[in-house]
Amino acid sequence: MVMVRRMLEYRGTGDRVTRILGLVTLVLVAVTAWLGLVVSPPDKVQGQLVRLIYVHPAAATACYVGFGLCAFASLAYLWPRTRSRRWDRLAAASAEIGVVFCILTLVTGSIWGRPAWGVWWTWDARLTLTALLLAVFLGYLALRRTGGDPDSRAKRCAVVAVVCALLVPVDHEATTWWQTLHQGNTILRPNPLIHGWQLLTMLISFVTYGFLFAWLLVHRYRVEVLEDRFEDEGYEVAIAERRAEGGVVTIGPSPVLSESLSVSTQKAGQS
Repeated sequence: MVMVRRMLEYRGTGDRVTRILGLVTLVLVAVTAWLGLVVSPPDKVQGQLVRLIYVHPAAATACYVGFGLCAFASLAYLWPRTRSRRWDRLAAASAEIGVVFCILTLVTGSIWGRPAWGVWWTWDARLTLTALLLAVFLGYLALRRTGGDPDSRAKRCAVVAVVCALLVPVDHEATTWWQTLHQGNTILRPNPLIHGWQLLTMLISFVTYGFLFAWLLVHRYRVEVLEDRFEDEGYEVAIAERRAEGGVVTIGPSPVLSESLSVSTQKAGQS
């Protein structure tokens, strides 16, 4: 990791594209916050609590996109004609960002549920499946840190990612398939439950989270590139640094062991 940090200091992960994405994201965050906190009126039923609708649904959608993109990239890696390290890097980056948004979804949902339901947590179908989704993709990220041949590791991680992503549609349809405390679809229905400034602000929040997701994905993907470079070239770099420091670099037995073997051989020859 020290070498990865040195590579980041030398090269970094930002460029003109990320700077533009970051600037647009900051503007959209400011606009969403202004609309959500100042312009948008409180709800007749939930009051000021409704303002969490500009954070929670968009975070959940970004979570689904991250895990779905991870599954898509994993399938592309498993397909022999499209197999490439680029797909494996994309799967890792999107899964990690999906985990971040999944945690944000659970935290904001818990904050919303305390005054709405009277409890911080309940084993509701949607909540339980979202927590399970977080757990399985944390396991996927842990699996990526195991050793072994990079190609074999990428293959088994891709299979696990595809299996884990099967939970995404189940989680999304939980409020339709089961009776839950969680609110159902707000926008994707014949008669949307919100309108006016509330609807506009909510739609803008989805765009904001989309740009934020893209900005994070570009940076995280480039970190994956640097980590792959470290894994491929780290040993050679370590040897070069050791030689530059004037140290003794050996591949095989140590100098002391080699000297002991040489003395033993000479004594054996004399006897």
